[in-house]
Amino acid sequence: MTAARTRLRQHLERARARTRSLTDLPDSELTAQHSPLMSPLVWDLVHIANQEEQWLVRKVGGRPPLRSGIDDLYDAFLHPRATRPELPLLGPDEARRYVDEVRAASWDALNQGSFDSELTRDGFVFAMVAQHEQQHGETMLATHQLREGPPLLDAPEAPRRGTPPEQSRVLVPAGEVEIGTSSDPWALDNEQPAQRVHVPAFSIDTVPVSNRRYLEFVEDGGYRRPEFWSEPGWRHRCDAELEAPRFWTHDPAGRRARRSFGRIVELHPDEPVVHVCFYEAEAFGRWAGGRLPTEFEWEKAARWDPATGRSRAYPWGDEEPGPQHANLGQCHLGPAVVGAYPAGASPLGVHQLIGDVWEWTSSPFEPYPGFRAFPYREYSEVFFGNDYRVLRGGSFGTDSVACRGTFRNWDLPVRRQIFAGFRLAYDPAGAGEPDV
Repeated sequence: MTAARTRLRQHLERARARTRSLTDLPDSELTAQHSPLMSPLVWDLVHIANQEEQWLVRKVGGRPPLRSGIDDLYDAFLHPRATRPELPLLGPDEARRYVDEVRAASWDALNQGSFDSELTRDGFVFAMVAQHEQQHGETMLATHQLREGPPLLDAPEAPRRGTPPEQSRVLVPAGEVEIGTSSDPWALDNEQPAQRVHVPAFSIDTVPVSNRRYLEFVEDGGYRRPEFWSEPGWRHRCDAELEAPRFWTHDPAGRRARRSFGRIVELHPDEPVVHVCFYEAEAFGRWAGGRLPTEFEWEKAARWDPATGRSRAYPWGDEEPGPQHANLGQCHLGPAVVGAYPAGASPLGVHQLIGDVWEWTSSPFEPYPGFRAFPYREYSEVFFGNDYRVLRGGSFGTDSVACRGTFRNWDLPVRRQIFAGFRLAYDPAGAGEPDV
């Protein structure tokens, strides 16, 4: 059990190091609301610690609350993001003290607690807290992207050279595949239980849709042609006056560019398009003669090994992600070019299914048969229904502890501040045919 505690400690420490890198800012930046879509960063900071306190300090450690009267202030379901600046939030100094107090008490719970309950078995609740903090790390990264002003973050440039696969799409034959998991001890409730699903034949892009391909849609008048859009999609395009992916702009010379964390950078033609909503991805698919994959199609392309018939944890196998496999963990502040991670390809030859950009699917967020909310309804169950669409695969801002072949993300189809792109699937008549 010592090795398990050490591994959990490493995940918690990595999550906290990232949180500090995103919140080690002047007080004015922490308390400002940079967009009504997002919380002030200081709210996220205390929310992270408050969740950790509730689960690790109180439920596992059996200790009383460290602060009285703050649980409701940092309850995401009680207060919409747009109204959180009006709350009597902890100031930056008090927030940092609270964060440190919680973590010190959490170490006691990790070191002294027994892993003998459903909540603690295999360290689940500690892994859940690490995943929660990393998910908020990605949310705070999105806040940094939305803020105005000079850059506050820095990271090495993502790989700018890659070798795109020879095939533009591959055929995935019809057949049963295992979807979800019943064996991963750190999987969250909506990933469970595993199920056998028959997936009809389809073909799928071997790489995400690039800026180059998406620009063709823009320049062909895709945003002015309602025949490519669903009725709600066209209504949203008109209401929001969408003309291109969010943050696309022009540089001083008039060339296509995008705003990235306070910088104006080249719109690299071979990077996956990012910051598009579900409706934009759906419209591009109709324009290009394809469609968004279902989440079962996406998972089969990502996990299914035709040689063995089993579903892997990741496209490349069961080995945890390394820097050779995928662009994860905020190591870079943007996606890498397509073909940059050949070691991360699936057995079918599909690339970059993990990392770089979240990929929209056509599927609404629904429970799997036999779903059981655990350990609380508000993680998944309250979001089930047709309002949300599933995204898969993670982005450059997703940590590996919160990204695997079974991981399910979800958001409203209008969302564009998230680090989302997509790839297309095609019905059997076009399977294996080259793009034209």
